Amino acid sequence: MLDNVKFSFIKHCKIFWIVSACIMCVGLLMNVIFGVEMDVAFKGGTLLKYCYTGELDMAAAETFFTEQIGEKATVETSVDGGVTLINVYSTAVVDNEKQQTINDSFAKSFEANTPELTAANAIQPSLGNLFFVKCLVALLLASLLLVFYVAYRFRKIGGWSAGLMAVVALVHDLLIVYFTFVIFRIPLDGNFVAVMLTILGYSLNDTIVIYDRIRENRSRLGKSADICEVVDLSLRQSFRRTMNTSVTTTIVVLTLVVVALTQNLDAIISFAVPLFFGVLSGFYSSTFLCAPAWALWTKKRNK
Repeated sequence: MLDNVKFSFIKHCKIFWIVSACIMCVGLLMNVIFGVEMDVAFKGGTLLKYCYTGELDMAAAETFFTEQIGEKATVETSVDGGVTLINVYSTAVVDNEKQQTINDSFAKSFEANTPELTAANAIQPSLGNLFFVKCLVALLLASLLLVFYVAYRFRKIGGWSAGLMAVVALVHDLLIVYFTFVIFRIPLDGNFVAVMLTILGYSLNDTIVIYDRIRENRSRLGKSADICEVVDLSLRQSFRRTMNTSVTTTIVVLTLVVVALTQNLDAIISFAVPLFFGVLSGFYSSTFLCAPAWALWTKKRNK
């Protein structure tokens, strides 16, 4: 008997896989029903941001910007310390000269509320799509490099299979992050790529800690020891450390989420909320999915 603790990650792995499969099904269903929102940086168009004193007549504002831009404009508002923040979005690309004309007309038409332009962003749709494709390519290259790294580092315990299972866990975590954007209706923007790359490194770190313990125990117990028992023992030994690391990280990220929500900081919300769920997923996939799957794969291959 390798350990006095009776709980087996391997014996309960089907439950963990079913939980993940259910989450994936819910995420896919939400994606099919509601789709995913894309920021101006990815799909192109124009985004104008204003500060505005008092309440805004949404219908009048949408009519005004639609007439000025020449295409349908969407207006969203939020309140921060008595100041109304206005986001105006249109799929039309408005150049600097036309932006100035719109700003002058808006300031004149709503003069009593002293509107002030705080930010403007206009990107051609082709450039936005190209940027999105380049981001996906960067994620793919990062994943491939991680596979080679894991395969080389753990070549003594079946490097390529270990790397493959690590990538399966990474894909699981990246999908969780993506579904977070879908479910919470957060537009995909530059933060999407930043969160994805952060979770790639974080999740792999948890996996490497577990793989290191498996390698040590396999060397100590010998190749004759049952691989499933070795993995179970390694998971029990590393569980507390991995969990503590994840808990401390989630506390920090959760604090960031609360501050961002209370202060209406959209740029931080679109980073902190997906990161929060990504960290939880990284701990879950490394502990409950990756190592047990690798153990069963190795046992079946040896037979």
